[in-house]
Amino acid sequence: MIKNVCVFASSSNNLNVTFYNDAKTLGKLLGQAGMNIVYGGSRLGMMYACAKAVKDNGGKILGVMPQRLSDMGVANPDDCDEFFLTKGMRERKAKMDEISDAVIAVAGGFGTLEEISEMIVQKQLGYNNKPIILLNTDGFYGNLIAFFETIIDKNFAKESTRELYYIANTPFEVIEYLKSYNPQMLKFAGKF
Repeated sequence: MIKNVCVFASSSNNLNVTFYNDAKTLGKLLGQAGMNIVYGGSRLGMMYACAKAVKDNGGKILGVMPQRLSDMGVANPDDCDEFFLTKGMRERKAKMDEISDAVIAVAGGFGTLEEISEMIVQKQLGYNNKPIILLNTDGFYGNLIAFFETIIDKNFAKESTRELYYIANTPFEVIEYLKSYNPQMLKFAGKF
């Protein structure tokens, strides 16, 4: 059963309101579905918009932040039900992976791209069988999805790679996918 959902998202406070609205809606739906959020541990951007909505709707917040970012004054342990400090970014990702049952990438920058890429590769190599979802708000991930298709078309990855991740266009699609996810349906894990 999926209980703790890792959400990778932008920490920017200067984005189009559409992105924050989808993050809030996603958080609301996660909380209402009895799920908790694992996130970056700050009060910044879409990540916090989503986390706050989870908590406002009955879920818990699990924050994970490297010491260096905490030292910069962006940590938010007060809003978190659990807060973990890590040595660095690699340990942060490992902790987020360890305590989550599913992964969602909402719109974000290079950090989000790096985080979701690592999770896809881990699933490809059979280290996990978690649902991995890209929330494609306003077509944000369109070019990345096209690049994934180029990787497959040029034989840098097998066609079955598409089974590793799910593209959702709305927060409602994310929740429906999480509710219906069956790890047994993935035939690809560990075969590359």
